[in-house]
Amino acid sequence: MTSPTDDRSPKLPRGWLRAALVSTIAFVFVGAAAGFIGFLSQLRGAEIAPDRRADGIVVLTGGSSRVSDAMELLAAGYGKRLLISGVHPTSTASDISRTLPENQSFMHCCVDLDRTAVSTRGNAAEARRWAEGRGFRSLIVVTSNYHMPRALVEFSHAMPETTLIPFAVVGEKWREEPWWTSASTLRLLLSEYVKYIAAELRVRLEDFGIDLSPEMSEQPAGAAPKRPATAQAN
Repeated sequence: MTSPTDDRSPKLPRGWLRAALVSTIAFVFVGAAAGFIGFLSQLRGAEIAPDRRADGIVVLTGGSSRVSDAMELLAAGYGKRLLISGVHPTSTASDISRTLPENQSFMHCCVDLDRTAVSTRGNAAEARRWAEGRGFRSLIVVTSNYHMPRALVEFSHAMPETTLIPFAVVGEKWREEPWWTSASTLRLLLSEYVKYIAAELRVRLEDFGIDLSPEMSEQPAGAAPKRPATAQAN
C-alpha cells in the first residue's frame, strides 16, 4: 500500500523561483542599459560637415534648424537637389522660403517638397521614390542627432543600394547643457531609444518576410494622407 506522499510531484523551492525571476529582471535591465549606452554613443555632440558630396540631400522635418542646415548644405554644393520630407499639406514653398530669406532662390530651382510622409519610415519610402526617380545613388540625410540612428535604420532598409551620408543637426539645448541634467531631454532620448529598438526589430523581421505593420505611405492613389496638426512627424 502506497502512502499519500508517494503521488506528490516534486516542487521547486520558492527561493529558486524568486532567484530566477530576479536574475531575469536584472539581465533585462543590464541589457537595456547597455543598449542605451550604445545608442548614446552614436549621437554626435557637434555638427560636422559631410566629408564628401552626394547626388541629393534629404531633410526630415520635425526639429529646429533641420531645414535651414539642409539649405546651407545645398547652397554649399553638397548635393544637386534637396527633398524636404514630411511637409504639412497646408505649407507651401513660399511659406518655407519666408523663413529662409537668404536661400529663397534655391527654393524655386532645386528643392522638392514631400507632403506624404507621416513617420520616419514614410520619410525613407518617399526619399527612395525621389532618389530613384532622379537616378540618385547617394544621399546626405539631415535630421537631429538623437533621431539619426533610427533614420539610418529606416533609410538603409528602404534603399540598401544607396550610399547614405549622415549630417546630424545638434540643437541649442543639447549644446548648452548635458543631456543627463535635463529631465525633458532624458525623456526624449529614452523615447527615441525605444523607437530605435522597435525599428531595428521590425526591419530584421521584414528581412525574414514578416511585416508587422504595412508601410503607412503606401496608400491608394487619390487617398488623402492623414497628417498630424503640424509637420513635426518625427
